[in-house]
Amino acid sequence: MLETLSLFLGIWLLFLLLAIYYLSQSPDGGVGRLRESVSEHLSAESRAKALLREMLSENQYQQLIKFGYLEVISPSIDNRVYRIPGSGGLVKVYERGCAVMELCLQPAEPLPDGDVVVMHKLMIEANEQEYLQKANHFAPGIISLRCQHL
Repeated sequence: MLETLSLFLGIWLLFLLLAIYYLSQSPDGGVGRLRESVSEHLSAESRAKALLREMLSENQYQQLIKFGYLEVISPSIDNRVYRIPGSGGLVKVYERGCAVMELCLQPAEPLPDGDVVVMHKLMIEANEQEYLQKANHFAPGIISLRCQHL
């Protein structure tokens, strides 16, 4: 029984290694494309980090690093603050320090987290009313899309 299981696992491992070898050798192979995709993802992430550093003040950037979110003061509604998560999730809206709603607004195509933070910041600062019209509104605390810093 143990010999049969060992033989089966050995053959399975051999086929797995052969498959990986052939995929890596073909010009349009899966592993080659996977390597390219990972490289593109890392490049997009590094560009997003550079843009984030450029678009945020030093205090804003430190807040994002330390707390995991960026707070943007409402340009048109007194005592309102938007808390944009740095790693995905809902934008929390506070008025006079109390949570009043959470907003969901996502780009049509996937973007690195840094680009999404910049997107929210610029949309709020440029045209808050349009941002609020486009976003889905939720009561505070009802939905949590990803783990976030508290």
